Amino acid sequence: MQYIYKFEAMTTPCEVILFADSKLKADNCAKAILEEAKRLEKKYSYYNSDSLLSKLNQRQTNIVDVETKSLLQRAKQYYTITQGIFDITVATIKSLYHHHAQTITLENEKAKLLPFMGCEHFDIKRDKLIFDNPYTKIDLGGFVKEYAVDRAVVLVKKHKIKSALINFGGDIYALGKKPNGQKFKIGIKDPKDKTIHAMFIEIENEALTTSASYERNYQIESTTYSHILSKEKNINTLNSVTVIAKKCVESGVFSTSLMINPALKTANKHFML
Repeated sequence: MQYIYKFEAMTTPCEVILFADSKLKADNCAKAILEEAKRLEKKYSYYNSDSLLSKLNQRQTNIVDVETKSLLQRAKQYYTITQGIFDITVATIKSLYHHHAQTITLENEKAKLLPFMGCEHFDIKRDKLIFDNPYTKIDLGGFVKEYAVDRAVVLVKKHKIKSALINFGGDIYALGKKPNGQKFKIGIKDPKDKTIHAMFIEIENEALTTSASYERNYQIESTTYSHILSKEKNINTLNSVTVIAKKCVESGVFSTSLMINPALKTANKHFML
């Protein structure tokens, strides 16, 4: 039987479709996924002053647990793999886009902070996060949302469910095939007309994410800045990039990075629109 669960977590609508042999099994699995998503939201929210991430950014603590240490180390690895494009320290300049109404003020303030962007400005020594300056900040953002999808898959398998579709705000994982033997078909929006699909992609035991410049942006005077910020530039030439990978974290990292540098090399299957 098919069971569908919808909720909101990490500021995004989430949907979990489970194919299980009993409603009780599906309900217990969905409950575990919701609790895990909410746990990660509380722990790593950039905007919640009580979150562990905020306390690390505000230098109120520098102690990291095993999970946080692993996430930060993985982020540093992706920073290297993507040649500095995937950068969780973009938070160093992120708040400027909310607080400045003039382009010249924004650019002047950003110029002062750019030298403190980059994952080389923090290190992890045993259970401590060490920054080399007081300005660098971290935003795990979509990285944690994609990690939450991967965690949800682990929970589905733990509940012995072999067919499921996890969708956290467009960060998707398809476990197995549908009961009818067909792969899960995912529609990719047309960047020029979001009411229609430009293409459909079938996936099985794979993650799929799409990064798009048209979804959100910052408007400051006459300049439009994409929500996908980078040290080099903030205006993307692509409308969207879809990446398929074995893990949602992996697909999310590369869909974001390819938006900034379409020439970036990756072994993951990807589509640019």
